[in-house]
Amino acid sequence: MTKNYGSQSMVAPLQTVLVKRPSTAFGNADPQKWHYTERPFLPEAQNEHDAFVNLLRGAGVEVVYHDVELPDHADAIFVHDSSIVTDDGAIILQMGKKLRQGEEEAHAAVYQKLGIPIHYQLHGEARAEGGDLLWLDEKTLAVGQGFRTNAAGLAQLREALPDDVEIIPVPLPYYEGEAACLHLMSFISVVDVDVAVVYLPLMPVPFYQLLKARGLRLVEVPDEEFVTMGPNVLALSPGNCVMLGKNPITQQRLEAAGCRVQTYRGNEISLKAEGGATCLTRPILRG
Repeated sequence: MTKNYGSQSMVAPLQTVLVKRPSTAFGNADPQKWHYTERPFLPEAQNEHDAFVNLLRGAGVEVVYHDVELPDHADAIFVHDSSIVTDDGAIILQMGKKLRQGEEEAHAAVYQKLGIPIHYQLHGEARAEGGDLLWLDEKTLAVGQGFRTNAAGLAQLREALPDDVEIIPVPLPYYEGEAACLHLMSFISVVDVDVAVVYLPLMPVPFYQLLKARGLRLVEVPDEEFVTMGPNVLALSPGNCVMLGKNPITQQRLEAAGCRVQTYRGNEISLKAEGGATCLTRPILRG
């Protein structure tokens, strides 16, 4: 029987992905409480999300909807963060952002409905969010250590993952502090087996050196496109990616590096709410 789950890569062909359509919780979000730039306009947010999903389907990706109601969780549309799906099943994380706690159980319910085993659940004081977990290859996971993912989270991920998976801790900068969302993937996306798009000013030097030593080509995001989520790029397959529109310099640099780039409109679902193409998706099956 063919396995319907397993995603220990950022670039292997995306076959099945989980998404959550914006609902009332997102449309009613208090910008100050949720650290949004403005309150999203729900009808347009839903239109943008539908178009984004159609782009994924147009690339042959099976799209699964997370349909558990979370009336007090505006950020629940960013399904990347509450879990990861490994070759052994789902690992249910524990959110570092207190407002988002509770999303994890909803992810577990979705996986159970889909018949995907729950391999491990973070517990106790452990905190880890999907935006801090970056597969450099199927046997190497970089883990951002910041306000959203702590040492206990790292230790439990070591417990959850097979012995042959190397975990690389990546200390994150303070940047804009605890209220803001700075994940590891805020400044890097891997888009091909040997290409990453990066915002270098936030890159820790040892991690930069590690990427160079592994032979990755780094596509640099200019300052003005960091704020419009230039580094937040979703690979549909090696070198075939999706990013937020309004990042023409980064797009041109990716294309010059040999990538094919599609863009989506995300004024409501992304620019107002700090979440790009990767944040809106939780890969269930790649390969």
